[in-house]
Amino acid sequence: MSSNLPAPRFTGWHIAGILVAFFAVVIAVNVLMATIAVRSFGGTVVENSYVASQRFNGWLAAARAQDGLRWKDDVVTDGARHVVLTLGDYAGAPVGGGTVGAVAQHPLGRAADIPLAFHETAPGRYVSVTGLPAGRWRVRLDVRHGGSEQHLLREID
Repeated sequence: MSSNLPAPRFTGWHIAGILVAFFAVVIAVNVLMATIAVRSFGGTVVENSYVASQRFNGWLAAARAQDGLRWKDDVVTDGARHVVLTLGDYAGAPVGGGTVGAVAQHPLGRAADIPLAFHETAPGRYVSVTGLPAGRWRVRLDVRHGGSEQHLLREID
């Protein structure tokens, strides 16, 4: 038995359906990726990239001067969630008598920034006056000792 049915034809409607489906997938993926990018971006890095580029060499010089200090630091939290900074020079001697200020920032910007003031409890050991809430924090520390200045960025869990 043979059937005399005509073979199915590939028409213009078929190619139109394939093209519409292809571009629908491309557009859906683009919308998904754009949505993820916008929701995960924490904010501007710099307000004006041209001005930031003009200051870049100054930032490099400041970073080289900071590296030249060869200070060693350790940043942890104690039982009451106070931030504890232990600071020493290249030989391990404590760097005492400095001033320390900091700002604790939530890594994803979901909590308000917390300014931290420090007091020195022992030579080279600085403890924040207030504690941090539980969670992960990025702490930006500014340490000044004599004419030297050090900027640190540390993660605390």
